[in-house]
This record gives sequence, structure tokens and C-alpha cells, in this order.
Amino acid sequence: MPPSNVPRNAARRTPRSNARGSHRNRSRRKPLGWKPRLAIVSTISVCVLLGWAFIVRSLAPASNTSLTHFDAIIVLGSPADSDGNPTPIQLARVTEAVHEYERGMAPRLILTGGATRRNLVEARVMARTAEAQGIPESAIFEEPQARDTIQNACYSVRIMEAHGWHSAEIVSAAYQLPRAGLIFKSLSLQWTTHAAPPLSSKSAAYEYAYAAVEVLKTARYLIWARWTEHCEP
Repeated sequence: MPPSNVPRNAARRTPRSNARGSHRNRSRRKPLGWKPRLAIVSTISVCVLLGWAFIVRSLAPASNTSLTHFDAIIVLGSPADSDGNPTPIQLARVTEAVHEYERGMAPRLILTGGATRRNLVEARVMARTAEAQGIPESAIFEEPQARDTIQNACYSVRIMEAHGWHSAEIVSAAYQLPRAGLIFKSLSLQWTTHAAPPLSSKSAAYEYAYAAVEVLKTARYLIWARWTEHCEP
């Protein structure tokens, strides 16, 4: 039996006292300020936006036609190196386009890309590369003004419409083609995409990095560029 000088309800009082103290501690906690709340909302918004971009890319069209031969092969631009030579990425795209030309997929190449970096016109560098690989000058058409993928598509279609061409195979790196498909689907053109082979395993990290950048570019296209960067062929 417990000692007579200890109240029978002493054991019951302690938890109640602790509960009251815990309640007082909770009531003293300050609510989150506007900066932490803004940070939380911003983080959630970015995650939702990137998730949306990722899903849209996975559902992006790769073609809008069943054609197997085309009027032209459009090669999307990529910056040259500081010496004016093609980078591995640029070389892979042009080389694959040359292979498609040799297979008879189309009788001509449209090389699109302006002076986005180092004041070097991407289309001109790609044209020299295609000529060095045996493509006749008469089969090469340069589009030297485009500064992004939207303009690549728009200005290339302008060239095609001026010559009465209506179909094209679009050659670029695999990571760029989903966004290109989103852009080309709004243009009056029969088209399909064709991926250049990936770079060597030594450059796999670069491929992943570019793919991550493409997700960001897709997000930008969805919320901003497709509404503000209008380009009528």
C-alpha cells in the first residue's frame, strides 16, 4: 500500500500539469512569417511546374504524318565552338542529317541557327560541315537569323513556303525534340522528328545536363514563350 502521507490522486495530477505546460508551450510558438511561407509556396509551385513540363514532354507529338519521304530535312541549330568549328553536339546533328539525305529521306537540307554566341552564325558552320561531308551546295539552304527553337521552326517554314515545300524531317538531339514537337505542331507543315545519336559515354553527363535544361525550357515555353514569342511563317 502507498504511504499514508502521499495523496491518492498525486499520480493523476502530474499528467494534467504536464499537459497544461505543453499547451502553454504550443501557444507560445510564433506563426511562420511571410518569408518562410513565400519560400514554401515558391518551392511547391516550381515542383508542380517542372512536373507539368515533364509530363507534357512525355506526351509531346513526334510526328503528324505517315510520310516516309520529305521535301526537306530541317537541322535545328546549336552553338559552334570559339574557333568557329562544330561542337560534338552540332556535328552529331549535321552528320545524322547527311546520313538521312544519303538514304533518300529528302533532297535538301535546311540548316537553321543565327549568331546566338560568339557572333558565329550556327547555320553557316553547319553548312560548311555538311559540304565537307559531301552534300552539294545546291542542296543546302541556310537560315541564319533564328535565335531560339521557336524561330528555328518559324523561319525554316518560311523558306519552305517560299519554295512550295510542305513536309520536313526535323533532326536534332533527342532531348530537344519533345519541345520541338510542341512548337511544330502549331505550324502548317507535315513533319516528323528524327534524333541524332547520343554523344559518347564520356559526355553522358552533358547529355543529362542538357536534358534537365530542356525541362526548364519546356516549362518556360508552356507558361510564357508560346504566348509571347509569336512568329508567323
